[in-house]
Amino acid sequence: MFLLRCLITLDAWLARFRSDRGQATAEYALILLGAAAVAMLLVTWVTKTNRISNLLDAVFRHITGLVS
Repeated sequence: MFLLRCLITLDAWLARFRSDRGQATAEYALILLGAAAVAMLLVTWVTKTNRISNLLDAVFRHITGLVS
């Protein structure tokens, strides 16, 4: 019982030194890094394949086919 009281007191004392300041900034930074990594992977995949240009060509062909 004494040990438990000491641990609770120690935790309360240490809680004064812990701070959550900057936590949100760190989380935003990690999210931005993750989004940048996904964007880089997407751009790499798009440049190595012609899927996007083929898709745009098909859309333009379809639109010009409807107009003419």
